[in-house]
Amino acid sequence: MSLDRRRFLALLGGTAILAADLGRARLAHAAVPPGTPSALAPWFAAGTGETEPRRRALSWGVLAPSPHNRQPWRVALDGDDVLTLYCDLERRLPHTDPFDRQVTIGLGAFLETLVLAAVEQGHGAEVALFPEGEPAPRLDARPVARVRFVPGAGTPDPLFAAILDRRSNKAPYAMDRAIPADALAKLAAAATHGGRVATATGAAEVAAIRAIALSAMRLEMEHAVTAQESIDLLRIGRAEVDASPDGIDLTGPMIEDLAARGILTRANATAELRSGVQGPIMQQMTAYSLAPIEASPAFLWTATPGNTRADQIAAGRDWMRLNLAAARLGLGMHPLSQALQEFPEMADHAARMRTALGAAPGETLQMLGRLGYGPEVPPSPRWPAETAIREG
Repeated sequence: MSLDRRRFLALLGGTAILAADLGRARLAHAAVPPGTPSALAPWFAAGTGETEPRRRALSWGVLAPSPHNRQPWRVALDGDDVLTLYCDLERRLPHTDPFDRQVTIGLGAFLETLVLAAVEQGHGAEVALFPEGEPAPRLDARPVARVRFVPGAGTPDPLFAAILDRRSNKAPYAMDRAIPADALAKLAAAATHGGRVATATGAAEVAAIRAIALSAMRLEMEHAVTAQESIDLLRIGRAEVDASPDGIDLTGPMIEDLAARGILTRANATAELRSGVQGPIMQQMTAYSLAPIEASPAFLWTATPGNTRADQIAAGRDWMRLNLAAARLGLGMHPLSQALQEFPEMADHAARMRTALGAAPGETLQMLGRLGYGPEVPPSPRWPAETAIREG
């Protein structure tokens, strides 16, 4: 059956079916509101129903962002006061993230959220990174970090209050609304883990970055193995999203209709990809990915002096802090790091982006994101906190 491109684009651009006020789970929440999809329940359950400090902090930690929303964190509760963080090796992205750099950044974002929550509830958090050594060239079964909870230590951070409002806002941003200089300064000041933060707001610089970002997104969406990685992670319809609340979620009445009629399926998207000619599904997935980039009035990026695993964790911790600071300032942020990926076909884009962003010799660009004023959007699906705890 043929698809109307405009209708399908509108469909994919309007996948959120919940009102923003439902998505904004407030600190005063006490229960999951009736009718809330189970994939969103962790946003309402954070900080409730748990008195054990590590479990309570974990309920906040799972709200952190991660590449493709893979949520790669797994933890062990060791002894009475230690939480050991591991990477779930099945949740890596081998094609778009061949050295697990982006996944490690996601683990850093989780770690920062966990620490903020621990301190908020009156515990210090002593973090020891890679206690059994830094894995290379990819992550392995060794622990990423050990976090010791110390009662009565630490000073609460105001950024904690923004965790429930933080979003990776993929909507178009207002192109006619400038970001004040003082807001940019406050945003940059939120990064405290040693990385460099920079922004671009001038028309010429933004246009140059936007052009590379658009080209890099097209490459990722048209290159067979990286596009397939995204297709495999599609969660199509509310039942799939609730059953597997990670990956790329597509929900809404028309999504349900097209899925029920066998039109919008992973198999059909894969068939289009293998044909070598983009059909309506892949065309609209690409268009949906490109449209927000076109509506990007500013960009923000972070860099570290090196690229050790510890550098990557620090970049993730700062990325989380930048997200929280943006939420407090009413700004939207959306990671857009395709041009920073290390798979071979992206090398030219990566070099061009280094030049556009003024990367210093030896410096590693860790994250790039859109920045601006956008509409309120609901939160992304999450696995319940208890599913992150390793058995044994």
